[in-house]
Amino acid sequence: MDVNKKFELIKRNTEEIIGEGDLKNLLKKKKEVSVYWGTMPTGSISIAYFFHMLKIADFLKAGLKVKILIADLHAALDSVPWIELEKRYDYYEKAIVMILEIIGVDLKKLEFVKGSEMQLKPEYMYDVLQLASLSSVSNATKAASEAVKSAKTGKVRVSGLIYPLMQALDEQYLDVDIQFAGVDQRKIMVYAREFLPKIGYKPRIEIMTSMIRGLVGKQMSSSIEATKIDLLNDEKIVNRKINNAECVSGNPDNGVMAFLKYVIMAIKKDKKEKFVIERSEKYGGNLEYKDYEEIEKDFVGKKLHPLDLKNATAKEINILLESFRKDKKIQELHKKAYS
Repeated sequence: MDVNKKFELIKRNTEEIIGEGDLKNLLKKKKEVSVYWGTMPTGSISIAYFFHMLKIADFLKAGLKVKILIADLHAALDSVPWIELEKRYDYYEKAIVMILEIIGVDLKKLEFVKGSEMQLKPEYMYDVLQLASLSSVSNATKAASEAVKSAKTGKVRVSGLIYPLMQALDEQYLDVDIQFAGVDQRKIMVYAREFLPKIGYKPRIEIMTSMIRGLVGKQMSSSIEATKIDLLNDEKIVNRKINNAECVSGNPDNGVMAFLKYVIMAIKKDKKEKFVIERSEKYGGNLEYKDYEEIEKDFVGKKLHPLDLKNATAKEINILLESFRKDKKIQELHKKAYS
């Protein structure tokens, strides 16, 4: 794959790239470019993870070395009980691999890293203290404001101030060229680019995607059940949640359309498949779409009814989740992690 095709694949469905020019040069000069994505093993994983994993799949297809940091210490700093960390790590690793297998991508260049195995080393903690000595409370609070639970509530714990310092250092200690995250991590990424050079480390390229809409409200939330679909929800629950999702006729700004755009149609496009909406002949018969823009055009023009759209979307989600319902191992790990 040539550099331009790699770049377009890496950039697909992203919100912002800090250091976009550097990325192009890096792809030209470096044989194997590396990227990391970090996730905290907190709540039970929702279908929103398909959105993140499609981007991981793009990186792998572009030939990048991908490291997934399962940040157990970050989860503890963000209020997960320490005793639960190991069980949740096991569940997260298995679930992420299953999602990538469903998407269909070669995992040879994928590596998992457990945060505590890297972050408790003396040299890492020494650098945390270095950053702490250079950062004001205001610097750390600002960086954490969109990403850390306690910071969002306004009751910032000391752990919430340590969190962004560690995420910045993860770039260095994972030895990567790029960090990938949601746009809610932007302030931490900007902090990393500003402060890592102050302790002798190079700034990295920062790639961000938008936050996927919730079924109800603006964002999927692990703490608000109505906003999300869990990987282990059964078919009836999926159908009910999609049926109850916000989806006003003619208005594409909703969670159903967002999931369709960024997940279902991205998968369909890569597999060269069409999205089929089944309708009886008296309502015009079935509709077939090869790209999202066609769907949105018909939905905005009110040629596509919200209920028909919901039914077809629920069917596709249930197909994606079929493997999770059949896999006894993932169910066992989930039960242990959230008992």
